[in-house]
Amino acid sequence: MNKEVTILITEDDEGHAALIRKNLGRAGVTNPMLHFKDGQEVLDFLFRRGAPPHRESHAAYLLLLDIRMPKVDGVEVLRQVKADAELRKLPVIMITTTDDPREVAHCHEIGCNSYVIKPVDYEKFIAAIRQLGLYLLVIQVPEVNGHQE
Repeated sequence: MNKEVTILITEDDEGHAALIRKNLGRAGVTNPMLHFKDGQEVLDFLFRRGAPPHRESHAAYLLLLDIRMPKVDGVEVLRQVKADAELRKLPVIMITTTDDPREVAHCHEIGCNSYVIKPVDYEKFIAAIRQLGLYLLVIQVPEVNGHQE
């Protein structure tokens, strides 16, 4: 993955967020990472609302998005991102414990790029995140263009 890509981790469970960061690093991902504790925080960042930080123009981001979160859930974040002309090309990877086939299909219909199920088992969770890290090392991510507001 392009070294300039910033990974946005949107995860309300601090322990899961820490494991994601640590195991992406162990897989060789050295990209900058920002953590958001709920859907509203990441929407404010992406849509440049409220207090900074805000996304930068002509920067590349990849969004790792949990579904079950307070304030705004991941499906609604995905819907808003993919409905926006500027943000729709932002790659979104759902990372969630929800393995309901209808939920998986719904997220893909809205426009998620990948859907990763977080295993409940600790070792399997770590292995899944490391595999995700290897995937992130080879994908190409477009810039999100736009103007500063």
